[in-house]
Amino acid sequence: IRQTPFLCIMCDSFVDCPPLGLESMRVHDSQIRASSTLRTGLGPHRGRLNIQSGIEDGDMYDGAWCARHEDKNQWLEVDAVHLTKFTGVILQGRNSIWSWDMVETYKVQLSNDSYKWQTCMNGTQEAIFQGNLNTETPVLALLPVPTVARYIRINPQTWYSNGTICLRAEILGCRVKDPTDIYASEEDRVSNDNLDFRHHNYKDMRTLMKSVNDECPNITRIYTIGRSYMGLKLYVMEISDNPGKHELGEPEFRYVAGMHGNEVLGRELVLNLMQYLCQQFKEGNERIVRLITETRIHLLPSMNPDGYEVAYEKGSELAGWADGRFSYEGIDLNHNFPDLNNIMWNAQEKALEKSQDTSKVPNHYIPMPEYYTNEDAMVAPVTRAVINWMEEIPFVLSANLHGGELVVTYPYDCTRDWAPKEDTPTADNAFFRWLATVYASTNLVMSNPDRRICHYEDFQRHNNIINGGAWHTVPGSMNDFSYLHTNCFEVTVELSCDKFPHASELPVEWENNKESLLVYMEQVHRGIKGVIRDKQTKKGIADAIIKVDDHEHDIRSAEGGDYWRLLNPGEYKIIVWAVGYFPSMRRCTVGMEPRATICDITLTKTPAEVLKQIRARGGKVPQDVQLRVRALRLKKLRASTKVLNQRRESQRLSRHSSKARAAARKA
Repeated sequence: IRQTPFLCIMCDSFVDCPPLGLESMRVHDSQIRASSTLRTGLGPHRGRLNIQSGIEDGDMYDGAWCARHEDKNQWLEVDAVHLTKFTGVILQGRNSIWSWDMVETYKVQLSNDSYKWQTCMNGTQEAIFQGNLNTETPVLALLPVPTVARYIRINPQTWYSNGTICLRAEILGCRVKDPTDIYASEEDRVSNDNLDFRHHNYKDMRTLMKSVNDECPNITRIYTIGRSYMGLKLYVMEISDNPGKHELGEPEFRYVAGMHGNEVLGRELVLNLMQYLCQQFKEGNERIVRLITETRIHLLPSMNPDGYEVAYEKGSELAGWADGRFSYEGIDLNHNFPDLNNIMWNAQEKALEKSQDTSKVPNHYIPMPEYYTNEDAMVAPVTRAVINWMEEIPFVLSANLHGGELVVTYPYDCTRDWAPKEDTPTADNAFFRWLATVYASTNLVMSNPDRRICHYEDFQRHNNIINGGAWHTVPGSMNDFSYLHTNCFEVTVELSCDKFPHASELPVEWENNKESLLVYMEQVHRGIKGVIRDKQTKKGIADAIIKVDDHEHDIRSAEGGDYWRLLNPGEYKIIVWAVGYFPSMRRCTVGMEPRATICDITLTKTPAEVLKQIRARGGKVPQDVQLRVRALRLKKLRASTKVLNQRRESQRLSRHSSKARAAARKA
């Protein structure tokens, strides 16, 4: 490489130059070198910001680069490949539950050839940068003078006295045009779609959603499903050819993002998707027009707006691994839904103990436990809002967008007896695996056989899909609740290794996920669908139970009698019954094409004379007890939610009043 004098260019702040991509994996392992390595699992390839270690700190997958020797001659080196204007370094300590290691101060050295090095200066003295006071909080250090070079080294000077030299890092830098660069023609892949690729805080998100609504008023509607603890509204964008109305036979789909507030990529992808669907519909894209006219789509970009605002305030790279993950009250929303799994499994075990038929144990529409509906239950207001939303709309299919890994997980998320890791399939395991595969196989990063693992688990050996319980048990997950309490099938998509990608990464991430987002939505049209009707009146029958023979999971018809049963190709025996009607059976065949088979069913009312005889004998007409309990629990949850919302609003107004009085006194 030709020796080029260092170029010094003043830079207002580090945001002018993005991360090189140690955290996002854009920087390949081969670009990172070190002076020495404590052992293989603590090699330079592990010196990436926010990289996580396994519980056992396995040999290959520890949580930092650590030097073998404890002296001031140790270094971690990054080859930017191209001439780069370096502006700053972000440092973390080691991720480990067993060790406490961090670099407290360090120097930065730069080179054009990796042989001759120049130490970054602060005036006439070598610059000493402040590192970490704890192992997790990222610390940014800006170079006194942004400098152009190809290589950069982090040279630790002091470290935690009871630990050793360990660090995780990100480098900030802008690529500089160089006519001698043989790789100059290799530009970063970007998107051709005209979308708003940036991070949107609460105000920006509302503005963007309104702009999409203004651009496509005939197919979009914005509505709210509740508020967060801090009073931020949970906005949903509906996209449909008839927004605001459930159309008979048209399935309902949802994407939910931002359950963990610091996992922000899903939020931006959902906002991108709104814009894309609007634009493509206007342009007459046949695929998009068909999707919108045949599906009612609901997009919730931010389930945890309070947490997001915490992460957004710190920004990409500096939010760390956990800042903003939880709700304002400190609740992990992905553990905050009722644990219906163990209610069902316990009922099955009791039936077995009494030698009863376990098929009689409810396997769907399981009511919430009563304790969960109380005012003092530790249930976040956003969780209450989402549950109410699930009850009001007959969703068929959903995906919950997360970040920090590259894998698609499917129910059950909770294991029996809360075993740490155990494959725990549902009755619809084959179809859930299909759903997960559809997303993973069309995702440009997940489907790349040469990609690097994110942290310490190799999901490629599972084809980038895994049963949630087999990964780690999650009692009270939204996926499991959705499946057991409603008709909706739901998976979790872990979108990227980096929870909070830099804005410069968003166009690439959109291209990585665009096809996956579209093809997954199209799966809502697989299986069978139809309307359950009264034979005499031809009116739809709500809450009729639809059972697929040999599938121990039932669903129910919606208010108008329509239903959707997601199934893989095959021939199925369908049995339907409702209170006051004789059961009915029909065989339905699901083909290979991605279009649901119409399977309408009529039910005949039980003769009135039979009901009279039952009453005459002092008996009661059979009732759907499960449905009745479910409705009562929901009513109680809504009542307690109303009281809590009123209490929070009163407290909020009181705080504002106090602030106003204080401001008046100062004036």
